[in-house]
Amino acid sequence: MAFSKLLLFFFIFLGGVVNTSLARFQASQWSNAHATSYGDDSGSDTLNGACGYGSLFNGYGTDTAALSSVLFQDGYSCGQCYQIRCTGSPACYAGSPIETVTATNLCPPNWALDSNNGGWCNPPRTHFDMSKPAFNKIAQIRAGIVPVMYRRVPCTRYGGMRFALQGNMYWLLVYVLNVGGAGDVCDMSVKGSNTNWIRMSHNWGVSFQAFSVLGGQSLSFQITSYTTKQTITARNVAPTYWSIGLTYGTDTNFS
Repeated sequence: MAFSKLLLFFFIFLGGVVNTSLARFQASQWSNAHATSYGDDSGSDTLNGACGYGSLFNGYGTDTAALSSVLFQDGYSCGQCYQIRCTGSPACYAGSPIETVTATNLCPPNWALDSNNGGWCNPPRTHFDMSKPAFNKIAQIRAGIVPVMYRRVPCTRYGGMRFALQGNMYWLLVYVLNVGGAGDVCDMSVKGSNTNWIRMSHNWGVSFQAFSVLGGQSLSFQITSYTTKQTITARNVAPTYWSIGLTYGTDTNFS
């Protein structure tokens, strides 16, 4: 037992990860929804969105979707992964192929249109507005809207989470990118090498903020998944000479 505790100490000291929960995200059951598409054939019109990921060519590509507000959950669903397949429409491709997308945007309500005639993302509708390239993998674009089945699935990410830093010397704004497992984040804390843990507040989408002076200190982060409530710690992510506008990576990720 003493030897195990000693190994754990050195693992933490060297910048390792501590899981405060053994929870792992599992795929959900299939449910019914509808899907449309937006943007152009290249997907370039969908490369930014309400989640704040910036240019998706640097991460999630065009396999993305905007969620109706029922699914979006005030941005806490950003980064979640869904499998979607077209069902029950002549526009569906043979074999009902499955497309996996990442939630990167909000499909807002349009109360000027009836929920069954153009207001596809009006509550309480469960709806996916997919990038055009993603939609074209499950159905013919000319269909406009198709019935689909969907389910949440674990997000397979290569490498660890990345932290994009914005703000100024008194305000740190952090965008959390490339999140594995459930893909989502609901809580975050930051620790400078000369501070205790500081609870960050949710700004919007995948960004969290701290109103603290943290310049000249290495930065560590604690991240909690919205779905599983699992918390992991990534230590010494950014060095003492970190700079606003840069993105720092780590080997740490959810599974």
